[in-house]
Amino acid sequence: MAEQKLSAAPRPIQGVRRAATPSGVTHVRTCLSGQYVVVGNHLAQHRELSLTAIGLATHIFSVPESTPVDIRSLAERFPEGRDRIAFALRELEAHGYLRRVREHTEDGRLVTRTYAHHTPVDAVSAAGAEPVRAVERRSGAGRARIRHAVEAGGGETPQEGGQAVVEPAVPAGPTPRTRPETPVPEAPVSAAPEMPPQEPARSAPLHEKAVALLAGLRRADERLTLSLREVRRLAPAVVDWFERGVGPVALRHTLTADLPVVMKHPAGVLAYRLRELLPPPLPAAPEPPPVTGRAHRPPPFQECDGCERVFRAPEPGRCRDCRHDQVTGGGAANAA
Repeated sequence: MAEQKLSAAPRPIQGVRRAATPSGVTHVRTCLSGQYVVVGNHLAQHRELSLTAIGLATHIFSVPESTPVDIRSLAERFPEGRDRIAFALRELEAHGYLRRVREHTEDGRLVTRTYAHHTPVDAVSAAGAEPVRAVERRSGAGRARIRHAVEAGGGETPQEGGQAVVEPAVPAGPTPRTRPETPVPEAPVSAAPEMPPQEPARSAPLHEKAVALLAGLRRADERLTLSLREVRRLAPAVVDWFERGVGPVALRHTLTADLPVVMKHPAGVLAYRLRELLPPPLPAAPEPPPVTGRAHRPPPFQECDGCERVFRAPEPGRCRDCRHDQVTGGGAANAA
């Protein structure tokens, strides 16, 4: 007797071929005429790259040239954070799929150029094939705009709008590693070495005085204990205060008064006060009045008309005592 089937066989899905394997993935392929990118299995099935790095490399290969692929732009485009994107970029650099180079442009700016290799290359091959720097200038902007040039190492890669980017041909066979010839340096011409310009020597007494003041600040506050290097760095600023007529007592009060409660970097606090509270130079002292040639002479001697005493006075007359008696005698007569 035949086996009884309790349920009918499932109806096949229209447009999808029946899988020959009982489990696993089944590819539903569609013919693409444009807007696609070719990715090799060496990247898609890489054993050492993370899934984030493989997906990030696929995205970089699919975008047109001059598209920014820095960490900030990628973090704004994808939900992954900056740390994961930065780690994935370092993975691609380590396996030869990506190379970021710092270069100077024609106008002197320092930019980062990203070169994406569809076929992984090692460091020697990447150093030997240096791409041409691309610089474009926008009309009306008045300044150069440097674009991120994305170089591919495979054949032609179709882009959006059906435009294909012609890429440099890569030799089929492996490139033999040859040691670059090291040029023999010529014998240097004997010449006197150029001495760097030296700063003008500061006053030695004032410098020693400044070092002593800075080293003694810890007596006022233990938090102001400075190292020898910090003392040497702050000493020229203290000399500037001394040269402007500020004494050690006033400067010590300026540096130690009203210090913050929490002070992690005492040398930075002192450097800020020395720089921001620097007084202006003292004005020139007024000139003393000129000394005249005539010397001061006392009044000549005169003879008193009342008591014949000699006294000094500018004009003849009576002495002080006679004038006093005359005034008191006249006042008594008037009272009588």
